[in-house]
Amino acid sequence: GTRLGVALTGIAVRDRRTNEGGADAGKVFVVAFEGDNDLSKPQNWSYTRRICATAMIALIGFVVGVASSIDSPATSRAAQEFGVSDVVEILATGLYLIGFGVGALFAGPFSETLGRNPVYIITLTTYMIFIMASGLAKNIQQQLVFRFLAGFFGSTPLTCAGGSISDLWTPMERVFAFPMFANAAFLGPVMGPVMGGFIAQSTSVSWRWVEWTTLIMSGLVLILVVIFQPETYAPVLLAWKAQHLRKVTGDQRFVAEMEIRGEPFLHRLGTALYRPFLLTLEPIVLLVTLYLTVIYIVLFSFLDGYDYIFGSTHGTSQGITGLCFLNIAIGLFGASLWVPLIYKWAKRDVVAIQERGGSRLPPEFRLWYAMFGAPAIPISLFWMGWTSYSHISIWSPILAGVLFGYGVLCVFISSYQYIIDSYEMYAASALTSVTLVRYVTAGGMTVVGIPFYKNMGVHWTLTILGGISAVLVPVPYLFYIYGKKIRGKSKYA
Repeated sequence: GTRLGVALTGIAVRDRRTNEGGADAGKVFVVAFEGDNDLSKPQNWSYTRRICATAMIALIGFVVGVASSIDSPATSRAAQEFGVSDVVEILATGLYLIGFGVGALFAGPFSETLGRNPVYIITLTTYMIFIMASGLAKNIQQQLVFRFLAGFFGSTPLTCAGGSISDLWTPMERVFAFPMFANAAFLGPVMGPVMGGFIAQSTSVSWRWVEWTTLIMSGLVLILVVIFQPETYAPVLLAWKAQHLRKVTGDQRFVAEMEIRGEPFLHRLGTALYRPFLLTLEPIVLLVTLYLTVIYIVLFSFLDGYDYIFGSTHGTSQGITGLCFLNIAIGLFGASLWVPLIYKWAKRDVVAIQERGGSRLPPEFRLWYAMFGAPAIPISLFWMGWTSYSHISIWSPILAGVLFGYGVLCVFISSYQYIIDSYEMYAASALTSVTLVRYVTAGGMTVVGIPFYKNMGVHWTLTILGGISAVLVPVPYLFYIYGKKIRGKSKYA
């Protein structure tokens, strides 16, 4: 019962509070980590173990991202087989993205009740079942339903990954850890058309191989996750520890913080499911959601145009048009070039904060990526829109796409890290609203984008998108200046 004993064991002995209920009154032994250096705490695991765990999450994000776009090059062949128009068939992509958004409402709360791993494994398995069903679909109705359900269960990584990375890495370490996940999360939708383009172009294989390819890749990732991925959610780890202590001591007073009230699982799950709606009204979540929604409208409208920008203008085949998406992939890695500089600034700022009695960087520090990258988005769109002519080298729009990929990833990194730093343990719930709105919007724009290019033409479409993104350029700078005041008005941040 001494202070030294409590500090060494990580057990806090206290009286049960009146609002905690429970069958037994009196003392409870609240189980926590054994100090800041406890090796069972995920943030104290070895770098190798944490990098591998992050890589697993990134791989899940990559394969479900590939699934979101790999079927888009096969739209014409699938439409011909099902006897529908290309606009109807592109709904298979749009509904997958809408399913992504709707599934986010459940993925985050479940991960904050059951833990991260059960949600990753169960949803990834179910997602694969519906990917297979989509490949076996006999008509357009079946395909659309199965694609929506595949997206619904595939939404887990982009919702839960923020929470998992918050579990594994300290705020300082996220400067270099989060871009590793972000690159994979964005690389998936970019690599999908590269693979799908050659499958759709081949006359020797069915267009359904876009689904079989996704299924094979997802199966390999699932095996790796089941074998190697550790649980990272601290409250669940502490509940396991308390369960172990109850078993070896026979004393039922050992409890984790999440167990003290003795609430039934369904009650805790209901609270977790309600939390995202509660956080939706937070000024931070609301503003970041609006910002990313407009960015995603621009992004998915832009991606629809590659067939027109390269296929119609420069006469490239489906396979080569798919390869052109690699310019965005190259641009994505460009965002990582800022990591050493921003990490250096982070260490400098932390020292200054500690000298003033503080301990951590403010979330506004995460906005440097967006401040460096946001101007690149309208520049790239204007560049591509005004140079997409057959008499101008194809390398001009290709280079413009590199700049676009760089700008979009910079904005994504800043937005997600800002939410993660603001809400920490409940980052998954806070990111739910962001994921829901932007993917439902993106799904709609996937369908709208094709008529947009047909009616407006490449030059005007990209000019309009460039103008919209130019209006958004000041947003990260305004957040950097006024973010502290906005967080002050956010109850749960």
